[in-house]
Amino acid sequence: METRKNRKERTGVVVSNKMEKSVVVEVLRKVRHPKYGKFVKKTSRFMAHDEKNDCNIGDTVRIMETRPLSKNKCWRLVEILERAK
Repeated sequence: METRKNRKERTGVVVSNKMEKSVVVEVLRKVRHPKYGKFVKKTSRFMAHDEKNDCNIGDTVRIMETRPLSKNKCWRLVEILERAK
């Protein structure tokens, strides 16, 4: 039996849920500046598949890499960690 490779997982905040079964998740990371040593915030935006249309803007979610589902969508929602207040 074949073993699947480990898939990337990211934790981020939902910034858009206007699409059907899709959400945009913004992932924040801190990167050290190569010359000055200061930590700089970098954000990445991923389009993720939300099968149940469950997410709302502001929710903290965990997403996992998957096969391409559309032109821009190759991540899927694993779980909602925290609901927006």
